[in-house]
Amino acid sequence: MNIIEKGTFLKVCLLVLFTLGFGLFFAPVFTGIINIGNSAGMAVFAVLIAGTVFSGKLFNFIRWVISYKSGRIILSVFIAAIAVILLLAAYFSAKMIAAANNYPDKPTTLIILGCKVKGENPSRMLYNRVTVAADYLTKNPEINVVVSGGQGEDEKISEAECMKRLLIEKGISSDRIIVEDKSVSTHENISFSLKLIEELRLEKNITIVTSEFHQYRTSLIAENLGTEGSYSISSHTQLFLLPTYWIREWFGICYINVFE
Repeated sequence: MNIIEKGTFLKVCLLVLFTLGFGLFFAPVFTGIINIGNSAGMAVFAVLIAGTVFSGKLFNFIRWVISYKSGRIILSVFIAAIAVILLLAAYFSAKMIAAANNYPDKPTTLIILGCKVKGENPSRMLYNRVTVAADYLTKNPEINVVVSGGQGEDEKISEAECMKRLLIEKGISSDRIIVEDKSVSTHENISFSLKLIEELRLEKNITIVTSEFHQYRTSLIAENLGTEGSYSISSHTQLFLLPTYWIREWFGICYINVFE
């Protein structure tokens, strides 16, 4: 295989790889999910595909840019920015993995964070959250749980009510379930739930039940609201959705660190 053939083979391999990457972020669109996570993922892979297809013109453009001092400076700044973004992504991911595995070492009050309700039925993500919470509640019958989530315009019941019904179906007594059905954001989920826990004089140590990708951001919010830390019980996300929501969390974490 000569140099030209090797170059063509590498180009084809990269195109296949980048197309698969684009498809991974495009797939959630078929389920009605379009957010900054899969939009950013599709944009990055679209650029990589275009760069591979027009690699010859791209290399010529780079050679032209670096022929000027100002061009070399701009290119250096661009490369440094990409490096910083990659380092931040790796740092956030490490924190997210650690937070997702911060399982409680003692019984604590649970807070289950709401998610999409389809009519009166839980979405797969919400069902998974309630399922792992019910398992923990069954093993620890002395603790209480706050189900937190309001009602969206396209939902027939609140997310909290949906979670309560599902917990009862799974054998959890309604006496142990506290309903918080006014919140419309993660910040409100945790803030309103903490107020209820304080008013009812429940165990102040808390464990947040949510999807694995969501745990680090919720721990930051809980810390900002005055908790001394929180544990986590994480549900698993469908693999084809995980990259989309994982990247969306990077933006959410940046927002918290900058604006809250």
